[in-house]
Amino acid sequence: MRALKTAILSAALALGIAGAAQASEGVHIPKQSWPHAGIFGTVDKAAAQRGFQIYKEVCSACHSMRLVPIRTLAGIGFTEDELKGIAAGYEMQAGPNDAGEMFKRPGVPADRFPSPFPNDQAARASNNGALPPDLSLMAKARVGGEDYIYAFLTGFEEPPADVKLMDGMNYNKVFPGHQVGMPNILQPDGVTYADGTKATVEQEAHDVATFLTFVAEPHLDARKQMGVKVILFLLVLAGLMYATKRKLWSTLH
Repeated sequence: MRALKTAILSAALALGIAGAAQASEGVHIPKQSWPHAGIFGTVDKAAAQRGFQIYKEVCSACHSMRLVPIRTLAGIGFTEDELKGIAAGYEMQAGPNDAGEMFKRPGVPADRFPSPFPNDQAARASNNGALPPDLSLMAKARVGGEDYIYAFLTGFEEPPADVKLMDGMNYNKVFPGHQVGMPNILQPDGVTYADGTKATVEQEAHDVATFLTFVAEPHLDARKQMGVKVILFLLVLAGLMYATKRKLWSTLH
Protein backbone atom coordinates (compact mmCIF):
# COMPACT_ATOMS: atom_id res chain seq x y z
CA MET A 1 0.00 0.00 0.00
CA ARG A 2 2.87 2.37 0.85
CA ALA A 3 4.46 1.66 -2.57
CA LEU A 4 1.14 2.39 -4.28
CA LYS A 5 0.73 5.70 -2.42
CA THR A 6 4.30 6.67 -3.31
CA ALA A 7 3.69 5.85 -6.96
CA ILE A 8 0.48 7.89 -7.01
CA LEU A 9 2.23 10.88 -5.43
CA SER A 10 5.08 10.55 -7.95
CA ALA A 11 2.58 10.37 -10.80
CA ALA A 12 0.80 13.46 -9.50
CA LEU A 13 4.11 15.33 -9.29
CA ALA A 14 5.00 14.23 -12.81
CA LEU A 15 1.57 15.36 -13.98
CA GLY A 16 2.12 18.84 -12.58
CA ILE A 17 5.64 19.13 -13.98
CA ALA A 18 4.62 17.88 -17.42
CA GLY A 19 1.58 20.15 -17.45
CA ALA A 20 3.62 23.23 -16.58
CA ALA A 21 6.31 22.35 -19.09
CA GLN A 22 3.83 21.76 -21.88
CA ALA A 23 2.06 25.03 -21.09
CA SER A 24 5.33 26.96 -21.21
CA GLU A 25 6.35 25.31 -24.45
CA GLY A 26 2.95 25.79 -26.06
CA VAL A 27 2.91 22.12 -27.09
CA HIS A 28 -0.30 21.10 -28.83
CA ILE A 29 -1.50 17.54 -28.27
CA PRO A 30 -3.97 16.52 -31.02
CA LYS A 31 -7.09 14.69 -29.91
CA GLN A 32 -7.51 11.12 -31.13
CA SER A 33 -10.57 8.92 -31.37
CA TRP A 34 -10.63 6.21 -28.69
CA PRO A 35 -13.23 3.44 -28.30
CA HIS A 36 -12.99 3.78 -24.52
CA ALA A 37 -13.80 7.51 -24.55
CA GLY A 38 -17.17 8.77 -23.35
CA ILE A 39 -19.59 7.42 -20.78
CA PHE A 40 -20.52 4.38 -22.89
CA GLY A 41 -17.03 3.71 -24.29
CA THR A 42 -15.24 0.43 -23.61
CA VAL A 43 -11.62 -0.62 -23.94
CA ASP A 44 -10.74 -2.14 -27.31
CA LYS A 45 -9.42 -5.47 -26.02
CA ALA A 46 -7.86 -6.49 -29.35
CA ALA A 47 -5.93 -3.19 -29.50
CA ALA A 48 -4.88 -3.56 -25.85
CA GLN A 49 -3.60 -7.08 -26.53
CA ARG A 50 -1.57 -5.77 -29.46
CA GLY A 51 -0.28 -3.00 -27.21
CA PHE A 52 0.85 -5.58 -24.68
CA GLN A 53 2.67 -7.42 -27.45
CA ILE A 54 4.60 -4.24 -28.26
CA TYR A 55 5.33 -3.62 -24.59
CA LYS A 56 6.65 -7.15 -24.17
CA GLU A 57 8.71 -7.23 -27.37
CA VAL A 58 9.93 -3.61 -27.47
CA CYS A 59 9.20 -1.41 -24.44
CA SER A 60 10.00 -3.88 -21.65
CA ALA A 61 13.71 -3.81 -22.54
CA CYS A 62 13.89 -0.43 -20.76
CA HIS A 63 10.55 0.31 -19.08
CA SER A 64 9.06 -1.43 -16.06
CA MET A 65 5.42 -1.87 -15.01
CA ARG A 66 6.15 -2.84 -11.45
CA LEU A 67 2.72 -1.87 -10.09
CA VAL A 68 0.81 -4.13 -12.49
CA PRO A 69 0.08 -7.79 -11.62
CA ILE A 70 0.32 -10.08 -14.62
CA ARG A 71 -3.20 -11.38 -13.91
CA THR A 72 -4.52 -7.89 -14.75
CA LEU A 73 -4.27 -8.95 -18.41
CA ALA A 74 -7.36 -11.10 -17.88
CA GLY A 75 -9.29 -7.84 -18.27
CA ILE A 76 -8.34 -7.62 -21.95
CA GLY A 77 -9.24 -11.19 -22.79
CA PHE A 78 -6.27 -13.38 -21.90
CA THR A 79 -7.29 -16.80 -20.60
CA GLU A 80 -5.97 -18.37 -17.41
CA ASP A 81 -3.68 -20.69 -19.39
CA GLU A 82 -2.38 -17.75 -21.43
CA LEU A 83 -1.70 -15.80 -18.24
CA LYS A 84 0.23 -18.73 -16.80
CA GLY A 85 2.28 -18.94 -19.98
CA ILE A 86 3.01 -15.20 -19.96
CA ALA A 87 3.99 -15.29 -16.28
CA ALA A 88 6.21 -18.34 -16.72
CA GLY A 89 8.24 -16.38 -19.27
CA TYR A 90 9.56 -14.17 -16.47
CA GLU A 91 12.05 -15.11 -13.76
CA MET A 92 11.14 -13.81 -10.33
CA GLN A 93 13.44 -13.46 -7.34
CA ALA A 94 12.23 -15.48 -4.39
CA GLY A 95 13.47 -16.75 -1.07
CA PRO A 96 15.27 -17.05 1.12
CA ASN A 97 15.39 -20.84 1.00
CA ASP A 98 16.38 -23.13 3.87
CA ALA A 99 20.01 -22.14 3.33
CA GLY A 100 19.14 -18.46 3.58
CA GLU A 101 19.81 -17.82 -0.09
CA MET A 102 17.67 -15.98 -2.63
CA PHE A 103 16.78 -17.86 -5.80
CA LYS A 104 14.96 -17.49 -9.10
CA ARG A 105 11.63 -19.11 -9.93
CA PRO A 106 9.20 -18.96 -12.87
CA GLY A 107 6.58 -16.26 -12.51
CA VAL A 108 2.93 -16.86 -11.69
CA PRO A 109 -0.05 -14.64 -12.65
CA ALA A 110 -0.16 -13.09 -9.18
CA ASP A 111 3.35 -11.65 -9.66
CA ARG A 112 3.85 -8.11 -10.88
CA PHE A 113 5.75 -7.42 -14.07
CA PRO A 114 9.46 -7.40 -13.21
CA SER A 115 11.77 -4.49 -13.92
CA PRO A 116 14.36 -5.00 -16.69
CA PHE A 117 17.02 -3.62 -14.32
CA PRO A 118 17.93 -4.66 -10.77
CA ASN A 119 17.78 -1.04 -9.54
CA ASP A 120 17.48 2.56 -10.74
CA GLN A 121 21.25 3.08 -10.80
CA ALA A 122 21.67 0.14 -13.16
CA ALA A 123 18.88 1.54 -15.34
CA ARG A 124 20.64 4.92 -15.54
CA ALA A 125 23.97 3.29 -16.33
CA SER A 126 22.40 1.45 -19.27
CA ASN A 127 20.64 4.53 -20.65
CA ASN A 128 23.29 7.27 -20.68
CA GLY A 129 22.26 8.52 -17.26
CA ALA A 130 18.52 8.73 -18.01
CA LEU A 131 16.04 6.74 -15.92
CA PRO A 132 13.32 5.18 -18.10
CA PRO A 133 10.02 5.90 -16.33
CA ASP A 134 7.78 3.16 -15.04
CA LEU A 135 4.74 2.79 -17.31
CA SER A 136 2.21 1.55 -14.75
CA LEU A 137 0.47 4.93 -14.40
CA MET A 138 1.86 6.72 -17.45
CA ALA A 139 -1.59 7.28 -18.99
CA LYS A 140 -2.60 9.13 -15.81
CA ALA A 141 0.70 10.89 -15.18
CA ARG A 142 0.80 12.92 -18.39
CA VAL A 143 -1.42 15.79 -19.42
CA GLY A 144 -3.50 14.48 -22.30
CA GLY A 145 -3.28 10.84 -21.19
CA GLU A 146 -3.49 8.50 -24.15
CA ASP A 147 -3.49 11.45 -26.57
CA TYR A 148 -0.09 12.49 -25.23
CA ILE A 149 1.29 8.94 -25.42
CA TYR A 150 0.16 8.63 -29.04
CA ALA A 151 1.53 12.07 -29.95
CA PHE A 152 4.84 11.36 -28.24
CA LEU A 153 5.35 7.99 -29.92
CA THR A 154 4.58 9.46 -33.35
CA GLY A 155 6.39 12.74 -32.68
CA PHE A 156 9.96 11.72 -33.49
CA GLU A 157 11.42 13.46 -36.51
CA GLU A 158 14.55 15.15 -37.79
CA PRO A 159 15.29 18.35 -35.86
CA PRO A 160 14.85 21.73 -37.55
CA ALA A 161 18.01 23.30 -38.96
CA ASP A 162 18.22 25.82 -36.11
CA VAL A 163 18.03 23.18 -33.37
CA LYS A 164 21.22 21.61 -32.03
CA LEU A 165 20.67 18.36 -30.18
CA MET A 166 22.70 17.52 -27.10
CA ASP A 167 24.73 14.32 -27.19
CA GLY A 168 22.56 11.22 -26.92
CA MET A 169 19.33 13.15 -27.35
CA ASN A 170 16.59 12.75 -29.96
CA TYR A 171 14.14 15.31 -31.34
CA ASN A 172 10.45 14.93 -30.52
CA LYS A 173 8.05 17.66 -31.55
CA VAL A 174 5.59 17.19 -28.65
CA PHE A 175 8.00 16.53 -25.79
CA PRO A 176 8.59 19.59 -23.58
CA GLY A 177 11.94 21.01 -24.71
CA HIS A 178 11.78 18.73 -27.78
CA GLN A 179 14.89 16.79 -26.72
CA VAL A 180 14.49 13.35 -25.19
CA GLY A 181 16.91 10.56 -24.41
CA MET A 182 14.52 7.86 -25.61
CA PRO A 183 15.04 6.89 -29.27
CA ASN A 184 12.25 6.29 -31.75
CA ILE A 185 11.36 2.71 -30.87
CA LEU A 186 8.40 2.24 -33.23
CA GLN A 187 9.12 1.30 -36.81
CA PRO A 188 6.84 0.18 -39.66
CA ASP A 189 6.43 -3.60 -39.33
CA GLY A 190 8.60 -3.46 -36.22
CA VAL A 191 6.40 -6.21 -34.77
CA THR A 192 4.35 -8.96 -36.37
CA TYR A 193 0.90 -8.82 -34.84
CA ALA A 194 -0.55 -12.18 -33.90
CA ASP A 195 -3.96 -11.17 -35.30
CA GLY A 196 -2.55 -10.08 -38.67
CA THR A 197 -3.15 -6.34 -38.20
CA LYS A 198 -0.88 -4.15 -40.33
CA ALA A 199 1.82 -2.78 -38.02
CA THR A 200 2.16 0.85 -39.08
CA VAL A 201 3.77 3.30 -36.67
CA GLU A 202 0.39 4.97 -36.11
CA GLN A 203 -1.27 1.62 -35.38
CA GLU A 204 1.50 0.61 -33.00
CA ALA A 205 1.30 3.93 -31.13
CA HIS A 206 -2.49 3.66 -30.91
CA ASP A 207 -2.26 0.14 -29.51
CA VAL A 208 0.42 1.02 -26.94
CA ALA A 209 -1.64 4.02 -25.78
CA THR A 210 -4.73 1.80 -25.44
CA PHE A 211 -2.81 -0.79 -23.43
CA LEU A 212 -1.26 1.78 -21.09
CA THR A 213 -4.69 3.35 -20.55
CA PHE A 214 -6.00 -0.06 -19.52
CA VAL A 215 -3.18 -0.89 -17.09
CA ALA A 216 -3.48 2.57 -15.50
CA GLU A 217 -7.19 1.99 -14.88
CA PRO A 218 -8.03 -1.71 -15.36
CA HIS A 219 -11.55 -1.28 -13.93
CA LEU A 220 -12.49 1.51 -16.33
CA ASP A 221 -15.25 -0.47 -18.08
CA ALA A 222 -16.71 -1.73 -14.79
CA ARG A 223 -16.70 1.79 -13.36
CA LYS A 224 -18.55 3.16 -16.38
CA GLN A 225 -21.11 0.36 -16.26
CA MET A 226 -21.72 1.02 -12.58
CA GLY A 227 -22.06 4.74 -13.30
CA VAL A 228 -24.72 4.10 -15.94
CA LYS A 229 -26.63 1.84 -13.54
CA VAL A 230 -26.48 4.47 -10.79
CA ILE A 231 -27.75 7.19 -13.13
CA LEU A 232 -30.64 4.97 -14.28
CA PHE A 233 -31.47 4.14 -10.66
CA LEU A 234 -31.49 7.82 -9.71
CA LEU A 235 -33.74 8.66 -12.66
CA VAL A 236 -36.22 5.95 -11.68
CA LEU A 237 -36.03 7.03 -8.02
CA ALA A 238 -36.64 10.67 -8.99
CA GLY A 239 -39.70 9.59 -11.00
CA LEU A 240 -41.07 7.56 -8.11
CA MET A 241 -40.47 10.39 -5.64
CA TYR A 242 -42.23 12.85 -7.94
CA ALA A 243 -45.21 10.50 -8.36
CA THR A 244 -45.36 9.99 -4.60
CA LYS A 245 -45.29 13.74 -4.01
CA ARG A 246 -48.10 14.28 -6.50
CA LYS A 247 -50.17 11.55 -4.83
CA LEU A 248 -49.69 12.91 -1.30
CA TRP A 249 -50.32 16.53 -2.16
CA SER A 250 -53.36 15.79 -4.31
CA THR A 251 -55.41 15.09 -1.14
CA LEU A 252 -54.68 18.58 0.19
CA HIS A 253 -56.18 20.51 -2.75
